[in-house]
Amino acid sequence: MADFLLCDTCVIIDFMNNRSPMLNGLVDSNVILFVNSIIEMELLQGARDKNELRRIEKKLESFRLLNMQQTIFDLATQFIREYRLSHGLALPDAVIGATAIYYQMPLYTYNRKDFMFLPAIELTA
Repeated sequence: MADFLLCDTCVIIDFMNNRSPMLNGLVDSNVILFVNSIIEMELLQGARDKNELRRIEKKLESFRLLNMQQTIFDLATQFIREYRLSHGLALPDAVIGATAIYYQMPLYTYNRKDFMFLPAIELTA
């Protein structure tokens, strides 16, 4: 396993619901876990009330937030142009994939089909 991972939204949702024993183990290990702003926003928008919002914010403390560089958005825009129509690439996934590629970081996701066509992406689950 890599020394660092970008964790996709789906993986963190399972972690928050105690359905991801592997990620629970990684949080307690030497592996450094990251999210980007898109993942953080996807999680926060899913809160149904203030208590859940606080719970999400508390769980997010286990992850480091990556800086979003303009190069990431440029790459994501290129991916949208190339893969939106042919593969149904969604905007959040384009930015998440571009972040993983920019930082040369494996993306920990259960949704391999959403990313596997992106060049130079390393996926793990």
